[in-house]
Amino acid sequence: MSEGKIIVGLDIGTTKIACIVGRKGANGRIEILGYGKAASTGVSRGIVTNIDETVNAIKTAVDEAAAQSNVDIKSVDVGIAGQHIKSLQHRGVLMRDNRDTEITDEELEKLRMDTFKINMVPGEEIIDVIPQEYFVDGEIGTTPKGMLGSKLEANFHVIIGQTAAAMNIKKCIERAGLEMNHMILEPIASAEAVLDEEEMEAGVALVDIGGGTTDIAIFHESKIYHSAVIPLGGNIITEDISKGCAIIRRYAEDVKVKFGSAVANENRDDELVSIPGIRGRASKEISFKNLANIIQARMEEIFEMVNYEIQKVNSQHTLIAGIVLTGGGSLMKHIQQLASFKTGLDVRIGYPNEHLTDDTAKEMASPMYATGIGLVIEGIARAEYQEKMERRKHPGAPFVKPIPVETPVEEAPEEEEKKDTGRRSSRRTPKEKGEKRGFDITRIITKFFSEENEIKE
Repeated sequence: MSEGKIIVGLDIGTTKIACIVGRKGANGRIEILGYGKAASTGVSRGIVTNIDETVNAIKTAVDEAAAQSNVDIKSVDVGIAGQHIKSLQHRGVLMRDNRDTEITDEELEKLRMDTFKINMVPGEEIIDVIPQEYFVDGEIGTTPKGMLGSKLEANFHVIIGQTAAAMNIKKCIERAGLEMNHMILEPIASAEAVLDEEEMEAGVALVDIGGGTTDIAIFHESKIYHSAVIPLGGNIITEDISKGCAIIRRYAEDVKVKFGSAVANENRDDELVSIPGIRGRASKEISFKNLANIIQARMEEIFEMVNYEIQKVNSQHTLIAGIVLTGGGSLMKHIQQLASFKTGLDVRIGYPNEHLTDDTAKEMASPMYATGIGLVIEGIARAEYQEKMERRKHPGAPFVKPIPVETPVEEAPEEEEKKDTGRRSSRRTPKEKGEKRGFDITRIITKFFSEENEIKE
């Protein structure tokens, strides 16, 4: 793929909708040209529940990203998650007409595309098919292209979702005036942004803790072996705090983000936060330790479910690299300790900054944008593959993408427009265009005393 082609990733999450515009730089890293975000009020646990609200949020995020990047956004690569997502393993077989000819990319792609034809339960459809390993005449061939043989086989990781859920996402994209290039499973996109080749070869579990779901992707020998979506995330912790402390939801979210901890024993009873009462009622004091007890109880439940998914494959494929946490929920204090204690594995927090150019805004290096950045990385890889296949079909012919591509918004000079009248205009190539924050509160009493319901330390 020619350097500089622009890809747009759209992460439709439960708490936010993020649109990221990027392209592959000269050093192979991703250059972020612009990004936009909007509150997501029409999505619950990864599933669209309100079309109009979701469309409006998509438009807001896309318009902000388009203005910042000076790109006319026409098509996007979209992430999909939700509790309806599941996966299975499938073995595909292709009998070749001539065993003396070399295996080609076209045959590998045909074998993959045939997998989309397997029968599904009514109401479900195949979202993606990912190759794991190939076999030629019964012998494993890591790279079968160019080999000879009569029987080509492959193991595939098949991702399945509800047809209605996928159609609603597509409908929102189209009503926002956009086209959808690809629908990509979000944990796979997140893995592209925060994992490296050594981790995927050694064995690693990517755990993306979002607002509505916790997404899991397990890799071994550089192949994906398992993926799952747990219908619990940061939002349910906020609800637990709201109910357990008898405070309104927005206060619960604020105290969770600013003062929350995943390990209660790391806090003291005399560390307090004061929440203002409603309409003149007395304020309420909550100890950091009680707050952490509520959070820890729910996080333990989530990690027990994560560990269950890991154990499905861990007996066959040891996860030497342990767990990599990402997503907004991974920013919770002491979450690494709890995850390691519940799973018995090494744990680190995954930041996408290693895949980004040095001039990228610090905000984009946060784990909460891992999925959006991963969608851009995946989109670039798929566009490169598509271009490669087209060039093999038509050697020497210029590559023309069958869908609109994003181009910078430029106004041609008036004289140039006159010269171009009556002939085809050429496509312009666009010009080259955080640190994690925490709160170090030690043995203090924090008061909320703003009339506008703002929390102040």
